[in-house]
Amino acid sequence: MLDGDVKNSISIEDPRLGSGILDRAFLINDKGIDKDILKMQIKTKNSGLRLLCTSKNILKGSNDCISYDYKEEYKIGICYEFNIKKSQQILFNKYIVYITSRDCCEHDMDDISSKILNEALNKGFEEIKTEQIGYMKDFWYKSDVEIKGNLYLQQGIRFNMFHLLQSTGKDGKTNIGAKGLTGEGYEGHYFWDTEMYVIPFFTYTKPEIARKLLEYRYNTLDKARERARQMSHEKGALFPWRTINGEECSAYFPASTAQYHINSDIAYAIKKYVEAAEDFDFLREMGAKIVFESVRIFADICHFVENKGYCIDGVTGPDEYTAIVNNNAYTNIMAKEHLKYAFDTAMLLKEKYISDFNNIKNELCLEDDEIDNWKTISDNMYIPYDNNLKIHPQDDTFLSKKIWDFENTPKEKYPLLLNYHPLVIYRHQVCKQADWVLALFLFSEKFTIEQKKRDFEYYEKITTHDSSLSPCIFSIAACDVGYIDKAYDYFIKTARMDLDDNHGNTKDGIHAANMAGSYMDIVFGFGGFRVFEDKVFFKPALLGSWQGYSFKVNYKKRLIKVSVDMKKVCFDLIEGEDLTVFCYDNELKLSKNNPYIVDIMR
Repeated sequence: MLDGDVKNSISIEDPRLGSGILDRAFLINDKGIDKDILKMQIKTKNSGLRLLCTSKNILKGSNDCISYDYKEEYKIGICYEFNIKKSQQILFNKYIVYITSRDCCEHDMDDISSKILNEALNKGFEEIKTEQIGYMKDFWYKSDVEIKGNLYLQQGIRFNMFHLLQSTGKDGKTNIGAKGLTGEGYEGHYFWDTEMYVIPFFTYTKPEIARKLLEYRYNTLDKARERARQMSHEKGALFPWRTINGEECSAYFPASTAQYHINSDIAYAIKKYVEAAEDFDFLREMGAKIVFESVRIFADICHFVENKGYCIDGVTGPDEYTAIVNNNAYTNIMAKEHLKYAFDTAMLLKEKYISDFNNIKNELCLEDDEIDNWKTISDNMYIPYDNNLKIHPQDDTFLSKKIWDFENTPKEKYPLLLNYHPLVIYRHQVCKQADWVLALFLFSEKFTIEQKKRDFEYYEKITTHDSSLSPCIFSIAACDVGYIDKAYDYFIKTARMDLDDNHGNTKDGIHAANMAGSYMDIVFGFGGFRVFEDKVFFKPALLGSWQGYSFKVNYKKRLIKVSVDMKKVCFDLIEGEDLTVFCYDNELKLSKNNPYIVDIMR
């Protein structure tokens, strides 16, 4: 059967979950049955997108089968009746093809769908199955994380990695929804979760998928330009907080459109991907344009303030419990690094790819003084700092607000966003998720251990972790400053968030960013993996309850396996040419088939 009688989930109590579409979200354009083939074409009511589903059934093992068509207004199917004897086998295979008007011209959908179906039939189930097994074997070979001594967490992290692989778009046109493919929460929309959580996972496991996710941003660049004009920016591109086709889908601007940091999140992901994959073709063809167009927004909104430097007013950082502020510290440091990377990219293209550089300059009407200005702003960007507490305040007025009364807030009042008006929350010192703590992870080389400890300890006390994006970042930051027990507690919440329904809302779909975060906890957290100025660093830590763990990193066409046990760290270069890495500040030259062992530092 093909069943078109479906509706979107509706949630009155939690606006994040339901779409608000009470009736069917689409119309059935056409449907039909031709022998053993079913076809149903639908069209969305608002955007007019079309989807064609074609299904072919193959039944083997019965010579006296009777079949007849089944038809309703929104359903079509084929019914089969046959007599079978004990031990007799009936083999039923169903081949299904989905194609949309985003994939091809609307008039070609039927022909292309039939072509794909015939290709599948010619391969047959066994060959398709063999291909899938090979694909999965290659994925686990290059990416598997092993935890020895805790099957509970081992199951969690592999469950998470599998969902990320199956849920992520791989065609440059699609991305990954906040709920993957498992539920209708957030209506399937894409967020900055992709760049800061999911892309790092693929950058170091399957970089070809990371590239496709970045190609998606390139393919929506024109929509981002349109958004920038709507927001009165004469030049540049402003990427949306919540989207599918590149348009901003959020109607609540304080916690969404005001999150200008998304432009820099995308640039950060491009920088890390190009660095790890050495994919300068992507940078020349797509990446540079994204970086240049998106950085123009910060050049536009930054303004110089005496005794401070360049400031950014009226934005929202990752923490959705603090909206429309001046100098959100995370946004400012991300913008600072974005401006620097844009300048460095321009210099790189000018030096090594002059033809591409000139073409991009002409296409974007980019002037040399505009490029120079990026460096000037970056060098003089203001990052808030409180000399009394010796911490980085989240923004200019954050520390002057009243601290939320956590002691007298009952457990059933969390998450706060479902129980208090946003204005009530905005007036307090309270964080929904990691904000500046995220910056401590992304730019950990820029701060001393003592500074990171002070910042971490301050924000840990006032963060509710109402967002599933938060615990994994706190786990990584805790590892970085040596709070291994705390890091472990946060990791447990991350690794099995959906298997154990820790947030009580897995019925609405998995938490994709958190799933990527569980991988990041192992690799960036406990493994201490970092790349600074083209140098690779590891700082492995071992938890007392584990016998050991291992992970793999794909970096510059090298596949490195790192194994940690109670006494040692073993580095094994599985694929690729020799590579120098650093472990606890020891310089190690890795070569293939020659494991390097270092005593674990406690």
